[in-house]
Amino acid sequence: MDGLLFDTESIYYEANQVVADEYGLPFDKEIYSRFIGVSDEEVWEELHKMYADHGQETVQAFIDKSWGMAHERFKSGKVALKPGVHELLDYLEAQKIPRVVASSNVRPVIEVLLENAGISDKFSAIISAEDVQFAKPDPEIFKIAAERLAIQPDEGLILEDSKNGILAAEGAGISVIMVPDILPPTEELKAKTVKVLPSLHEVIDFLEV
Repeated sequence: MDGLLFDTESIYYEANQVVADEYGLPFDKEIYSRFIGVSDEEVWEELHKMYADHGQETVQAFIDKSWGMAHERFKSGKVALKPGVHELLDYLEAQKIPRVVASSNVRPVIEVLLENAGISDKFSAIISAEDVQFAKPDPEIFKIAAERLAIQPDEGLILEDSKNGILAAEGAGISVIMVPDILPPTEELKAKTVKVLPSLHEVIDFLEV
């Protein structure tokens, strides 16, 4: 969802950068890119390790303030949809193709974003961080998604923008299309996808072939 349906990754990055600068923590887009597609808990654990020399209280304050800043932006409704979202969802609905959201984010954030964008009713289910024991790249979340859709793995198609998401799709045995956001696809990732497309607009063309 993040970076695929919504331009949330840029919001997370900006909030992290602003607060990191405020607390004197070394941070840049390269560091942020390591955390794309990773669960919040894993990110926080890694940040505490990275900035251990700055003290636990400082690191926790950085986490609390930056995540709070990002989530306030989400609640404001001022989060841009990625190009092609409405067109693709309308196409899938017209073709009676069922769809779910399977995201490493927490359910309250997912629900706020979907509701503010007016697309909550376009999905039959949400699978969030609260529904899994293991985060991506573990395939658990996509296996649950297939169960909710009552399909076999070879009947599904996943749209992903992150490395961990693509690895999770591979582990679940479900075909995946990469629509890159912040991270460009490596040759290794390309080999694990059925296609790399520049935006969701092109997904419709792919499905019609």
